[in-house]
Amino acid sequence: MENKFQAKSDLVRFKDAFSGHLHPHLRGPNIQKWIQISSGLLVLSVVLVCVFTLVTLPKNGKSSVGKRKVIHTDPDFSQSIIFRKLQSSTSKPVIQKMSLDDIFISVKTSKQFHESRLKVILKTWFQLAKASTYFFTDFSDEETSILTNGHLIVTSCPSDHSRQALSCKMQAEFDTFLKSEKSWFCHFDDDQYVNVLALEDKLRTFNANQDWYLGKPSIERPLEIIDRDSPELQKKISFWFATGGAGFCLSKSLTEKMRDHAADGKFSSVADKMRLPDDVTMGYVVELLAGVPMTRIEEFHSHLEPLRLVNNLAKQISFSYSSYGSERNVIEIDGFSESEDPTRFQSIHCNLFPYFSWCPPSVR
Repeated sequence: MENKFQAKSDLVRFKDAFSGHLHPHLRGPNIQKWIQISSGLLVLSVVLVCVFTLVTLPKNGKSSVGKRKVIHTDPDFSQSIIFRKLQSSTSKPVIQKMSLDDIFISVKTSKQFHESRLKVILKTWFQLAKASTYFFTDFSDEETSILTNGHLIVTSCPSDHSRQALSCKMQAEFDTFLKSEKSWFCHFDDDQYVNVLALEDKLRTFNANQDWYLGKPSIERPLEIIDRDSPELQKKISFWFATGGAGFCLSKSLTEKMRDHAADGKFSSVADKMRLPDDVTMGYVVELLAGVPMTRIEEFHSHLEPLRLVNNLAKQISFSYSSYGSERNVIEIDGFSESEDPTRFQSIHCNLFPYFSWCPPSVR
């Protein structure tokens, strides 16, 4: 007990002695402020010393410490997902030099639709992109071949709407594009109107020498399926895919990266193995096998969305149509009567390009 009392007395005497040497203004509460200021100055001094040391390092990189050179496969980080998202949200797109001649537009069709679906396409938007548009079918039709400017490509695919038939035609489209010198591969269905000028304007904002998968999904979340390569089919995989009913585009750079996975019959093989439709297979090949994410383009439109809500037609890339019983899902636009223009494609075309001689005077 005596020792504890003695220690406490020594501590009190030390405190009194130390306080006697302090400036009057630093006694009491002011001492805490003084300590805080001193600590801040000390930290600032350490930071300044570190900065000075880094700045004065030899510029030639030679030092007593060994260094390992890091080689990045993508030094510009151009393929980084984070970089591309930041770039697209913070900077204006760089306009690329290109024209419709740089775009390969493929349209998948079938014998039963040569008259009912292709007729309105050949009358409207095809007239603006004759050299760029090719139709892939399952039946040789001389009249249609003439009307398509010789761009009717007859495949050996089945004429039905089965998964195998659709993937077979997509294979033919992809292989034909690879043999071309064009920069973009854009796929559409035969129930779509393509605003080719808006398509051209949109693609000008992307570099075909980079990997781009442009489209619009019809689902709210990535598709999740069983990985058929996994042991006992236990693993699940997920990916986005652009619905073929709205259309999608692949850059030349991306298609070259896809050769080992999709060219020369490989696309159809993947579709059969995974048991997926053609547009879903494309998403699987691009996102999971080629490792390139889909970029969502809102200007693509399919019959799977309420088309009456689509406006500002001049900026939209694709339109479609459908009917469910007596209810029709079409673009709401003035022009031809419903009986004359059930798809509304002629009315859309005359709204966008009123100088065509067959357009009604009301839209000129």
